[in-house]
Amino acid sequence: MRLTGLLLGAAAVAVLAGCSSGTDTKAVPATATGSLESLAAQVKCKPNMQTDADEIRQALCRNGDGRFILATFATDRGQREWINDAKDYGGHYLVGRKWVAVGDGGVVSALRGTLGGELENGVDHHAHAHGG
Repeated sequence: MRLTGLLLGAAAVAVLAGCSSGTDTKAVPATATGSLESLAAQVKCKPNMQTDADEIRQALCRNGDGRFILATFATDRGQREWINDAKDYGGHYLVGRKWVAVGDGGVVSALRGTLGGELENGVDHHAHAHGG
């Protein structure tokens, strides 16, 4: 009986290990919070501030994963309006509570490994260009 229990336990571990092996399946951390500077520090970039207003703070960033835009917002509504407008231009978005990072898919996926958040994609205009 004891051997059977060990074999079942080993089978369960193998199944769980199988589920976690593969591409982009590592655990996503809890979504980060904080100021633009603290988020930038977490992903090891020195923000080059582009907009520093009450409702939005936006910076260009670069780290070992590539270039991206990092923005923080005063309100959830302001953030959602900004994202909805920006998505018309395409791109890949990593969305957290009152912050967003925008860059190519690889950069955004890498940032998610540190900052958590949800992935969103903008409109792909290439698909419409060939529609006729």
